[in-house]
Amino acid sequence: MKESVAEEHLYLGFSHQYKDSVFPLHTSISLFLLSYCDCKLFKVFLVPTGENVDDQLMTKNLLGDLEAHVISRCQLPLIVQSCCLPAVVVKDGKFCRAGLSVVLRHIIQKTYEADPSRKDVLELLGFKKTCLKACAEVSQWTRLCEISIPRAVEGFLTASPEDCQAIPPHILQLERKLGEPVRVHNDDKIRRQKLQQQKAGAKAAVPVLGEEATEEGKTVEMHEHPLPSLELSVAFSKLLVQEVPNAVNRESCCIRGTKTSDLPLLDHIFAEGLYFTLTDIVLLPCIHQFLVSSKKQGKNLINLPLIFSWYQRVQEVPGVKKAAGKCNMEFLQLPELASPPEEQPQDLSSVPDELGEEKEDSNFIGGPRPTMTKLMENGIEAKFSPHPCPSWTLDWANLPSAVSPGEGNSGVACVPGAAHVGNYSLSSGKMSRDRALRKQQQLNNLVAAVTKLAKPGDVIVDFCSGGGHVGIVLAHMMPLCQVVLIENKELSLIRAKGRSDELGLNNVWFIQANLDYFNGTFKIGVALHACGVATDMVIEHCIKAGAAFVISPCCYGFIQNTMKFKYPQSHQFKEILSYKEHMILCRFADQTAVQLPPERRLIGKQCMGLVDLDRAQAAEERNYSVQVISMEPESCSPKNNMLVGIPT
Repeated sequence: MKESVAEEHLYLGFSHQYKDSVFPLHTSISLFLLSYCDCKLFKVFLVPTGENVDDQLMTKNLLGDLEAHVISRCQLPLIVQSCCLPAVVVKDGKFCRAGLSVVLRHIIQKTYEADPSRKDVLELLGFKKTCLKACAEVSQWTRLCEISIPRAVEGFLTASPEDCQAIPPHILQLERKLGEPVRVHNDDKIRRQKLQQQKAGAKAAVPVLGEEATEEGKTVEMHEHPLPSLELSVAFSKLLVQEVPNAVNRESCCIRGTKTSDLPLLDHIFAEGLYFTLTDIVLLPCIHQFLVSSKKQGKNLINLPLIFSWYQRVQEVPGVKKAAGKCNMEFLQLPELASPPEEQPQDLSSVPDELGEEKEDSNFIGGPRPTMTKLMENGIEAKFSPHPCPSWTLDWANLPSAVSPGEGNSGVACVPGAAHVGNYSLSSGKMSRDRALRKQQQLNNLVAAVTKLAKPGDVIVDFCSGGGHVGIVLAHMMPLCQVVLIENKELSLIRAKGRSDELGLNNVWFIQANLDYFNGTFKIGVALHACGVATDMVIEHCIKAGAAFVISPCCYGFIQNTMKFKYPQSHQFKEILSYKEHMILCRFADQTAVQLPPERRLIGKQCMGLVDLDRAQAAEERNYSVQVISMEPESCSPKNNMLVGIPT
C-alpha cells in the first residue's frame, strides 16, 4: 500500500475569458496540460486579478470537468504571494514551485510518478528530460515560448483593430524557427535514412526507425496511408507505437559512406524537431487563440505556412483533441484557415532575431593589456575596498553538522558552460576537507557582511541558492530574520530543505523558480558565486526592490549581452570601452585558477576587479553605494571578489 502523499495546491491567475481560453494564457496552458495528462493530483485554485468576477462562470463554464476553487490574492499562502503565478505548493508547506515551465514540468513528473505507465507524458520532457528547463532569463528559446509568445498573443487580442494589423514579431520568429534545420538525438542515423529515401525517389514506403523488414523486403506500415516524409514517419511512429523493434534495414554502401556534412537536413515536424514535447503544449493554446482572432478579423495567413502546418499536425497527436474537448477548445480546420493566393509571403529575414546565437565578437579572445591601458589612461583602475572584518569567522566547530557545508551533505559546484542560472551539480559523498574549509571561508565573508546589514524581522533572499550553503547558515544564525532560498534546480533545493528540516528551522522558505518569477519584498539579497549574467540579474532584482546586496560573482567568461543587459553597463565604461573590449576583460577575468602562473593570475584578478567596478558604478548611478572587496583569505576561491551594495 502506498504512503499517503501530501496534497499539493495549484494556483492559477484569472483575468478574463476570450472565446475558449482562460486568460492569462499561462492559465490556459496549465489547464490544457492537466487535461492532456488527465491529472487530478492537484487541488486547483483560480486567483482573480481584478474584481467583479463571476465565480460560477469561472469554475463551471471554462474548466470542463476540472474542479476549481476561487480565492482572492490576499488568501494565498504567504510564500505564493511572493511569486508570480502559476505556482504549486504543498498544503501548509514552505516549498513553492513558481513560473510556467517549472510548474508544467512538475505536473508531468507528478503524473508519471503516480502512474509509471504514462511514459507518453514523461516523454513530453524530451531527450534527457531538459525541455524548457533552461530558464527564460538566459535561454532565448525558453523565453520565446514561455514569455514572449503568450504576451504577444495577449497583446494582439486586446489591441484595437488598427493596432493589430501586423503579425506580432514573436509569432514571425516562431515561423522562422520552424523553418530552420532540426538537430535531434540520433540525428546522423535519421538523416542517412532520409538520404536513402531521396535516392529511392520516394517511390515506395521507406522503413523508418523501428520498422521491421519482412521476407519480401516490404515494411510494416504504421499508418493507414503512407506518410509524405521520413520526418513524419519517425515522429508519428514514436507517438503511435508502444514498443519499437530494434531491427532496421541496412543502408547501401554509398549511403553509409556519405559524409555527415553532405547528408540532407531534417525538417521540423513539431516545435523542437521530430518529437512532440512540452513546448508544443505551451504553444498550442497561444497559437490557437492567435489563429481564432486572425480568422475573425479576416486576416490572410499566407505568411505563416509553417505555423499553419504545425497547428494542423499537432491536432493529430493522440490525446490532443480529447484534451482540447475537456477545455472547450474548438480547433480550426483546414478549410477555415485556407489563405487566398494573391498575397506574397513576408520576408522573415528582417524579423529581429531573438533566437540567434550571441552577437558577433562575443567569443573574441585577445590580450587584456591594451584594454586595461586604455582604461588606465582615462583614470580607471581596479580598486578594492578594505575588508571590514578580515579575521571574523563563524564558530564552525560548535555549529550543528547540518549547518556546515562539509558535513553530511554533498557539495555543490559551479558547472562551466551551464546554460541557466544557478546551475549546480551534486557530487556524491562529502566534500573534501580542503574544499569544505574553503567553502567555510567563503561563507565567513558573506555572513559577516550580511550580519552588519541585517536587523530583526528582515527578509533575506539567497538567490541561486544551490544546496543552500549560504541561506541555511543565515537562517540558523539569524532566527529573527526570514530567509528565502531561490533556485532553479529542484534537486539542489530539495537537498537544502532536507538540511533545514534536520536543523528544525522554521524561518526558511524554498522557492524553485527563475529569478523573474519572484516578486516579494526583501531587505537583503545575497548570492555566492552567481554565474555570469546571474550576478547582474541579482543586482537588478535588489535595486528594483530597494534592497542591499552581498554578492560573490563567478564565471565572468560567460558574461554576454542578453535581452536585459548590455555591456559595459556604467556610463563611464561605455564612454571608453566597446562591447568587444569589455568581453576581453570578462574572458581574462576567468584566468585566476591556482595552477596558472602568478603573473597571469594577477592580470585575471585585475580584470575581475574592472568588470566588478563597472557593475559597482552602474549601481551607483542608481543611487547605491557599492564596495568591491576581496574575500579573506584570498585563497578561499579563485573567484574571491565580493560586491556589497547599500541603497542611499
